[in-house]
Amino acid sequence: MRFRQVHLDFHTSEMIPHIGRKFSKPQFQEMLKRGHVDSITVFAKCHHGWAYFPSETNEIHPHLDFDLLGAQIEAAHEIGVKTPVYLSVGFDEKLARVHPEWLMRDENDQTNWVKGFMTPGYHQFCLNSPYLDLMIGQVEEVVRKYDADGIFLDIVGVRTCYCHTCVAMLRREGKDPREKRHVVEQGERIYANYTQRIREAIHAIKPEMPIFHNAGHISQGRRDLAAMNTHLELESLPTGGWGYDHFPLSARYVQPLGMDFLGMTGKFHTFWGEFGGYKHPNALRYETALSLANGARCSIGDQLHPEGLMDPATYELIGQAYAEVERKEAWCADTTAIADIGLLSVESVGVDKMGGAMFTGNSDAGAVRMLLEGKFLFDVIDPDADFDQYKVIILPDYVLISDRLRVKLEQFLRQGGKLLASGKSGLDAEERDFAIDFGVRRVGENPFKPDYFRPKFPLRSLGEASFVMYAAGQKIALDGGTELGRREDPYFNREVFTFSSHQHTPSSMNDGGPGMVEGASGIYIAWNVFEDYATKGSLFLKETVLYALDRLLPHKTLTTSLPAQGVVTLQEQQVERRLVNHLLYAVPVKRGDGVEIIEDIVPLYNIDVKLRLPGRRVKGVYLAPQGTPLDYRPGAEGIEYTLPELECHQMVVIDLQD
Repeated sequence: MRFRQVHLDFHTSEMIPHIGRKFSKPQFQEMLKRGHVDSITVFAKCHHGWAYFPSETNEIHPHLDFDLLGAQIEAAHEIGVKTPVYLSVGFDEKLARVHPEWLMRDENDQTNWVKGFMTPGYHQFCLNSPYLDLMIGQVEEVVRKYDADGIFLDIVGVRTCYCHTCVAMLRREGKDPREKRHVVEQGERIYANYTQRIREAIHAIKPEMPIFHNAGHISQGRRDLAAMNTHLELESLPTGGWGYDHFPLSARYVQPLGMDFLGMTGKFHTFWGEFGGYKHPNALRYETALSLANGARCSIGDQLHPEGLMDPATYELIGQAYAEVERKEAWCADTTAIADIGLLSVESVGVDKMGGAMFTGNSDAGAVRMLLEGKFLFDVIDPDADFDQYKVIILPDYVLISDRLRVKLEQFLRQGGKLLASGKSGLDAEERDFAIDFGVRRVGENPFKPDYFRPKFPLRSLGEASFVMYAAGQKIALDGGTELGRREDPYFNREVFTFSSHQHTPSSMNDGGPGMVEGASGIYIAWNVFEDYATKGSLFLKETVLYALDRLLPHKTLTTSLPAQGVVTLQEQQVERRLVNHLLYAVPVKRGDGVEIIEDIVPLYNIDVKLRLPGRRVKGVYLAPQGTPLDYRPGAEGIEYTLPELECHQMVVIDLQD
């Protein structure tokens, strides 16, 4: 897998003339060189359903009079650029109007993504219909005819469908389509059948062909779905709805799976298909560096103009980021992440608490944001992960303890690990009481919302006070644990006959019972603090959690003075016998209708880093890719160094002795 990919969309209506008229091999090649591109995904079939080559299984775009796909592959290969090939699976708009009976339907017999046919947009096909056979034939044709370097299949995933074919199949099997579980289970079977048939069809022709099925998000806790691909592409356009929290969350889950993967962002100011929209070059510099820091290769989305002319401004923009990536690749290949903490994501345990930004549950997003800002080294894990490689595991807000999970956590605790849990996490599957010993017992749901938390320790920035907790919580009692902070009730909940002031009722200053407790297994916080941080962002929430983590993890692998908005990771290249400390700094701001952008990169100076490296001996430290030696101070169990300057992204390489 290459490091510097472009995903070149080409969804082009039949109402547009002169398709590909201005395509030029020299211009195409010049733009790839200008962009420092080493791989480009080119189109065989778009969402409108048209082929971009003379096809026997599909119809070529009515206004295209040559083999555009073949010309792009030839031009790219001539200069050493790889060409994965794209086919739209979920959408084929020209066919949707011919065979509407093959489309997915919801319970109300409505289509998606748009309802009916009087709204502009695409309609998704059911892969339990005759469309699947047609689609497989289209894929086979491309694989036979062209020297593709991979197949990218779009708009697919596990779906729930109530089309006549799906309903009839369920009834033939003696199942009731009115029961959601039957529809969900059928959706799983349909998707598994699709991926199996696609793999068999492609690999019967070219056994080593890479295949990726894109659903816009890699589902945490679904290793089976990930394994249906040969590699993973993490679609995550920060300005397109995913936000800047999504990629670190997704990448920290994917890297430990051991699959090759890349991070896919876009050159667009907003979303796919935005002609004339451009990010600031610093945004792409940061986003590609963030991919490298998390063990990923890079992909940047673009969209080709209908006349086939590559946009010079786009490739100047991409080239500024990819020129830097090219210089850094040697220190970013074949890496494994070092992590002290495993974040057991809410998504991975199947709790339906998704919300907030696209594909990002608030509890998971809030936890990742705290860990990034606290400069902890962490992975996002699922129940199948190896817990014993971590020192602390976080159970955020909604992680109920199944019998299987309890066995794994008890083993982790016996090995000396510690847990940090919040909200409902740690309760048994029936939510009756705690399945893990945090030194507390459950009394019931906290009847007050919001209420208040008064810690028994001074917060780093705010000292001692009574802090408002907006999220739901649990009422608990001590059962052998040590109280680290108490809950205070408001005078009353805000209701029509009981309200005071502009928002919520103040604290009554009473002792409402423990709110944060340390027990044999770790620390429990009685509120959904991670969800609260994702939605409110209150400083005291983060400082409370960081205090808990510092107690549970007194000997962190990495400590740094990098400010809150900075990102730090530690990757290991085992073959080269070296560690690579990535430090990044940029501050996204919101403009317009909530679009997160990065524009200015402010340099930082004299960033201190301390690494605990027990059992490892350091041979030398230098900056990459510059090659500049960096002074370091040996310690009893590691080293310390000061980074003189950080401008967007810097790698510090620690060479280890054999």
